[in-house]
Amino acid sequence: MLHNLGKPFPCTSLCSFIMDSVADGIFTVDREWNIIYFSQSAADIVGIASDAAVGRKCWEVFRTQGCSEHCVLKQCITEDRKIVGRIMMVEREDGTQVPVSVSAAPLKDHDGNVIGGVESFRDLSAPVNKRGGGKLPKGFCSRDPNMGEILRILPQVAESEATVLLLGESGTGKEYFARAIHELSPRHKGPFVAVNCGALPENLMESELFGYKAGAFTDARRDKPGRFQLAEGGTILLDEIGDLPPPLQAKILRVLQERVFEPLGGVTGMPADVRIIAATNRDLERMVSEGGFRQDLYFRLNVVRMTLPPLRERRGDIQLLVDASLKRRSLTGGKDIEGLSQEAMRLLMAHPFPGNIRELENILEYACILCPGGLIQVEHLPADVRACEHPGPAPAGTSVPMTMEEIRYRAAVEAVERNGGNRNAACRELGISKDTLRRILNRADDSPLDVSNQAFT
Repeated sequence: MLHNLGKPFPCTSLCSFIMDSVADGIFTVDREWNIIYFSQSAADIVGIASDAAVGRKCWEVFRTQGCSEHCVLKQCITEDRKIVGRIMMVEREDGTQVPVSVSAAPLKDHDGNVIGGVESFRDLSAPVNKRGGGKLPKGFCSRDPNMGEILRILPQVAESEATVLLLGESGTGKEYFARAIHELSPRHKGPFVAVNCGALPENLMESELFGYKAGAFTDARRDKPGRFQLAEGGTILLDEIGDLPPPLQAKILRVLQERVFEPLGGVTGMPADVRIIAATNRDLERMVSEGGFRQDLYFRLNVVRMTLPPLRERRGDIQLLVDASLKRRSLTGGKDIEGLSQEAMRLLMAHPFPGNIRELENILEYACILCPGGLIQVEHLPADVRACEHPGPAPAGTSVPMTMEEIRYRAAVEAVERNGGNRNAACRELGISKDTLRRILNRADDSPLDVSNQAFT
C-alpha cells in the first residue's frame, strides 16, 4: 500500500501494485517535501529501499545537482502546472551518477487545493526499446570521449519531449544532430522544419515563424501558415537562435511556456504541438549577462544542452569521417576512389579546420571532382590545404611535422593530454592498442613504427 503518514493521499493496494509495476520511478511528496510514496522502480533506480526513502526529504534521497535552484517539483507546485521531460543527474546511494528524464505535476485534493507533488523519472542509462532499438542512425561515429558521451545519451534524449539546446561552432553538425533527435523520437513520422533565424530579415521573422491571417497587412489576401504550424506534430529547429531580436525572444518564450502562438493579425492563440530544438554558435550565457538575450528564455531552452566539439579537438575522428564521406560519394559519384594517399592524409591531419566537419566535406567534394580514381593525391586538395605542404622555416629548436610518423606522434600526444594523462582512455579515443601507443610515444628516429592497429593511417 501507499505509505500515508497521516497525509491525505488515499490509495488502494491495486493502485500501489500498478505503480510498482511501471518501469519509471514514481514518488510523491507533501508540501513540506517529505516523501509519502516511493515506488519499487524508483527504489531500483536510486538504489535505496522504498521504506528507507519514505518520510525523508526528497533532496536527501536524490542528491540532485543544482536541486535547490532547479527543483522540478518546487516549480510545478509553485506554478501549479505540469512539467515534462527535464533531463538531470541523480546520485545513487553508492555514489553513481545516473541520467534521468523527469516529469512532475502538482498533487491536489478533491477541492483542487495543491497538497503536494508527484514526480516520475526514467533511467536514461538503461537500454531503450523503441524504433531502431535506441541505436544511432548510420553515419554517427566517433572516438572522442566528449562526443562519445553525447552519442551515448542521444537516443534517450530523443525519446523524451525535452527541449534541446545544441551549442558548437559553425560546421560542427548541429542540424545533423537535430535531425537525428527527430528521427529517433516518437515524433519521427511528423515533419522536421529547420529555420535559420540569422537568415530571416527581422521585419519578416514573426510572419515566417507564426504565419499571418488574411488582412493582417496590405498584401495578406489569404491566411499563410508559419513554420510552427508547418511543424505540427513534429520537430522545429530554431538554428542561430542567438540572432533573434528581443520581441521575437518574448514570443518564443510564450510558445515554450504555454505551448500556444498567435499568427500575425490573429486574435486567438493556436496550439503548438511541436518539439523545439534550438542551436547556436554564440555564447548565450555571455549574451544573457550583457543583456542581449533573455535570461528566462535561456533557462527554458537550456533543458538538455549538448556542446559539439570542434573538429580540431577530435582529430582522431578525421579518418572515420573521411572514410564515411568517401563511401557515400562512391555510391553516387560514379568514380572508384579508394581513399587518400599518406601525404594527402598528412595534410588533412595538419589542417586547422576552422569550418569543422562542413569544411572537411567541402574539401573531399573538391578532391573527388579532381581525382580521376584511385587514391586522392596532394594535387587534388584545395590550395589552402596544400599550403601546409611547404610551410615556412621553423623557429630554431623546433621541427616541422613533415612525415606521417610525426602526425601520428602529435595525435597520440594530444589524445593523452586531452584525457588527463590516462593512456587507456587515449587508446580508446584513437582506436589503437596500448602497445601501439607506447611505440608511438617512445619512437626512435631510425626505427619504423608499427601502425597495424592505427585508426588514422
